[in-house]
Amino acid sequence: MARIPLRALYGFAGFLGWLAFRVFPYRERVVRENLTRAFPDFDEARLRSVMRGYYLGFAQMLVEVIKSVTLPADEIRRRVRIVNLEAARTLLEQGQSVLLVAAHQCNWEWMLLALSIELGYPLDAAYKPLVDNWAEREMRKVRTRFGCRLVPAMDLLADIIKRRGVVRAVAMVADQEPTTSEHKYWTGFLNRDTAFYLGPEEIARVTGFPVFFVAMRRTARGHYEMQFEPLASAGQSLPAGALTERYAHRVEEQIRSAPGDWPWSHKRWKLKRSLYQNRGRSGA
Repeated sequence: MARIPLRALYGFAGFLGWLAFRVFPYRERVVRENLTRAFPDFDEARLRSVMRGYYLGFAQMLVEVIKSVTLPADEIRRRVRIVNLEAARTLLEQGQSVLLVAAHQCNWEWMLLALSIELGYPLDAAYKPLVDNWAEREMRKVRTRFGCRLVPAMDLLADIIKRRGVVRAVAMVADQEPTTSEHKYWTGFLNRDTAFYLGPEEIARVTGFPVFFVAMRRTARGHYEMQFEPLASAGQSLPAGALTERYAHRVEEQIRSAPGDWPWSHKRWKLKRSLYQNRGRSGA
């Protein structure tokens, strides 16, 4: 399928998105509930418009990931424009590693490929290995084809410490829901009490890495723009939870600006905050 022209693949994506929205609704209850809770002011017409856009956008991302197997670097450069990369690159040139945090907005797989091509320095990306061996093998091939190094998220901090002499960028997509066994930070997010990973904050505290939020927005079908925004400077001392709060706030702003480009079918709010956990506090 990766050898099929992208224009034809987008035609297939349009059909697939229509099926998922009209014929065989994919997790419709989850999508509708998540959107209704996040945007209580949406009327039915607006809600269905966002849902339709979500299913179409997700199908387009699917074929874009498939096409990533054969897409040349120049084509990715043309389709993913990076804004304000100079600030992070200057720090790398000075021998300072950086931490990049992003969200599952638009096409995060192309975000990784574009960074691998344009950064000019080693890029380590935290990820969760897939359960299916075939899927894990094939996705590793795609994600590493331009030199990115994948590190299991649970091993990331130890790996950073072990390879502290290597100047590099460390990338994390940190808007997933933490498991019940992981430390987490609770805050208000999209009108709900929401748990966030403390991993980026802990890494920044231990390493002193400066932190950038990498925002991504869709500019046209198959075209995106990435922007680097500073969240914390090198060695900056912040109160506990402050960096995670900044990250959560920026992710919510990004979602509200383009609600159809975030994965609403994911069961993001399975965890419930204990009555004994205060909002804005971490807990296991």
